Amino acid sequence: MHRRTLLSGTAAAVAAAPSLARAQAASADWPKGSIRVVVPFPPGGTTDPVARLLAAKVSDNTGWQTVIDNKPGAAGAIGAAIAAKAPADGMTWMITFDSHILSPAFTPNLAYSDSELFNVMLVGRAPLAVACHPDRPYKTFADVIADAKKRPGKVSVGLLSASGALLLTAYLQKANGFELNQIYYKGGGPTVQDVLAGVTDFTVTTLGALQPHFRSGKLRPLATTGEKRSSTLSDLPTVAEAALPGFETVAWSGLLAPTGTPKPVITRLHEEITRIVQGQEAKDKLAAIDFEPVGNTPEEFRKYLDKDVAKWAKLVKESGAKLN
Repeated sequence: MHRRTLLSGTAAAVAAAPSLARAQAASADWPKGSIRVVVPFPPGGTTDPVARLLAAKVSDNTGWQTVIDNKPGAAGAIGAAIAAKAPADGMTWMITFDSHILSPAFTPNLAYSDSELFNVMLVGRAPLAVACHPDRPYKTFADVIADAKKRPGKVSVGLLSASGALLLTAYLQKANGFELNQIYYKGGGPTVQDVLAGVTDFTVTTLGALQPHFRSGKLRPLATTGEKRSSTLSDLPTVAEAALPGFETVAWSGLLAPTGTPKPVITRLHEEITRIVQGQEAKDKLAAIDFEPVGNTPEEFRKYLDKDVAKWAKLVKESGAKLN
């Protein structure tokens, strides 16, 4: 009996040896060429500069080549499908936005499944902000609500579809009994461009994407969405203070890879990104766009996502949010 157990254990070890050897070889031989970092949004928001900072620092620290590949569309679902279907060889990664977990609720027949992407790390978090062009009559968020009540369906807001910003506006409309003209964009960058040009009356997007225009006076801040006031805009009330008591939300950016990417490769890049986001240089640069680095483990990231999904599912149901 002891001999049979021993032989069984030996057989299992022999069977496992090829996969272990392949994993070790994958780590030793990786990377082969340029690492593609898919960003499922256009330049100009928050996800793109975060991805570019991390990719540049990885290259500086290791000598590996990294290439940013912007694939905008469908609130990040197009880029996510590209990353999900890529070979699981460690040569394709994705840095995405919180809309990633909302896509299944708003986009029927997604071209990929959640199981095709592995959650590597929560890179960091950032509050959203509400902003308008200075030529609009709004001095406060309450002014926007008052105007929207007077002119149902006429006040326009620029949004990333399937996002926390969409849920905020949907919740706001239901709670206050009015209708906004919601205009959807592929990313934070285009929403900012159109509110700067006066195409939309106001926008809701990441604070970091709006801060330069607040400082220059080209846009007027009306509220932020975090659980507390922004340290850089301490006089500005939160949405909870201004209109929706108890409401708070923050955007996040996460690092993902195709499921099946060798664990040694996941571990190696996770170590590099963790070292970067915990370093003072990255913290200072990210603080400039009001982005708080996190850098947790895959297990911690999964728990964070599960909690976020539960929260968003509740808000989707309560707000009746839909894509037009």
